[in-house]
Amino acid sequence: MDLNPKLPTLPAFYQQRIEALLARGSRRLLGLVGAPGAGKSTLAQVLASQWPGQIQVVPMDGFHLANVELDRLGRRQRKGAPDTFDAFGFVALLKRLRTQAVDDVVYAPSYERSLEEGIAGAIAIEANTPLLVVEGNYLLLNDSPWNQVQALLDETWFVDVPQDLRVGRLTQRHQQFGRSAQDAADWVQHTDEPNARRIEAAKAKADVMFRWDS
Repeated sequence: MDLNPKLPTLPAFYQQRIEALLARGSRRLLGLVGAPGAGKSTLAQVLASQWPGQIQVVPMDGFHLANVELDRLGRRQRKGAPDTFDAFGFVALLKRLRTQAVDDVVYAPSYERSLEEGIAGAIAIEANTPLLVVEGNYLLLNDSPWNQVQALLDETWFVDVPQDLRVGRLTQRHQQFGRSAQDAADWVQHTDEPNARRIEAAKAKADVMFRWDS
């Protein structure tokens, strides 16, 4: 199974949505939300590659709490759940990006899967980038402070894929980054899937459903 599925051509409907956001002439934020393994990061990369210089990706995953802090809080085995992120920090970044001064560079964190840690200051966001694609699991969650996120986005797309494809892709991803087949399956069942159910319960709040089947 391909861990990095390709989208050969973005359907015209979605191309038109992107062009409409770009045509507004000022900074816009597009949210991509979906369950773990849905392909949010891949879609974000496709958008950035099709509109080079006009789109930059801002991942929510950079706001994972550090493993040492998760150990202190006793949440390491639930890493990926809403309370294992610096949600207030994420909201603060989105607010700053909406009001970014013309001569300001905003630095956002990235997430390094091989280390399972966030990397501070890894993404430099220039003020003249018109469209930021914000991708993450909890952009539509009702819990505070996540419930502030959608209002900071101009549009939200829910990335939806068949469950068997998503779960298979997710299980293989965990194996790629060092888990045994059994550990990967257990993590998906007991950690990722409870989170997926919470995420999918809020999908009706999205502006657009983005579906792909491969």
